[in-house]
Amino acid sequence: MSPAMDSRAGRPKSSSRETIADAACELFLEQGYERTSIADIATRAGVSRSSFFNYFSTKADVLWGGFDERVASAVEALAADDEPVRTVLLGIGVGLAPDSLALAIANAETMGAAEELERDRALRQARIARAVADRVVRSGTPSLEADVHGAAAAGAVLAAVWAWANAGPGRTDLATLLDRGLAAVPQPEGRVRQLRLVVAVDDVDDALAFYRDAAGMHQSGAFQADGGARVAILDAGRATLELANAAQVAFIDRVETDGGRSDPLRVGLEVDDAAAMVDRLVDAGAGVEASARVTPWNSLNARLRGAGGLQITLFQELGPDAEA
Repeated sequence: MSPAMDSRAGRPKSSSRETIADAACELFLEQGYERTSIADIATRAGVSRSSFFNYFSTKADVLWGGFDERVASAVEALAADDEPVRTVLLGIGVGLAPDSLALAIANAETMGAAEELERDRALRQARIARAVADRVVRSGTPSLEADVHGAAAAGAVLAAVWAWANAGPGRTDLATLLDRGLAAVPQPEGRVRQLRLVVAVDDVDDALAFYRDAAGMHQSGAFQADGGARVAILDAGRATLELANAAQVAFIDRVETDGGRSDPLRVGLEVDDAAAMVDRLVDAGAGVEASARVTPWNSLNARLRGAGGLQITLFQELGPDAEA
């Protein structure tokens, strides 16, 4: 029996997947990834080569096996269309404890495995990217944008894994880092390409004076037709649709007003300076329904009645460091 085997007295002959992985990592650290053979790993673990292949196909599988299982589950879930892409990708990191992959990443230079890990990383990243891209294409996104989104999302996943491993065992939670990484990935466009609010007004010029000239929206188009028909299209920046139930609407009304009530449809406009915009729009003819005030979610909100009878909430995001 070799000195290495003597130092591992008491190891059971029938080894588990984890025991083989531990033995492999010990050898990778001692003599390097390239110089370690599958026979070396089996000997150190006290198992036969055939037993090794019951758990792993290659040396790389020793490092990537647990992560690959999660990636396989994620790819399957993305193909099923049952959960949002972000939810599926976050699931890759939930409950994943530091393992042989994390150890290898953190000690890549010592093990001489840096190039191997980068190649393997690219393969996993490509697999995730393809699955994400296929999923968002089925949601109506053009293939070019879908490929870009898939590459960005997959890159965020692997970048989070590397940050998690390099932080050291137990220092960070992979799911948290995945959440941060995926938050930086722009979302692809789906079947709805634009949100447009159509407002019937008595006088287009008066409405333009309010929304274009006073509020500062860019006019992107204007058309005329027979019988004096006119329409102007204004660009308000990013469009979102906020869906709130009755309890949430009542809560917002308590926060944002002194007893006021929301219309069934209320327009929210994000601005840089809510107080200054209130003064500007009042000068342009708006009525104040609630003065500017700081909300529990740290924005400065004011409610107005604008041209065309629209109920408007002006909101200024104050940020985490702003004083309430």
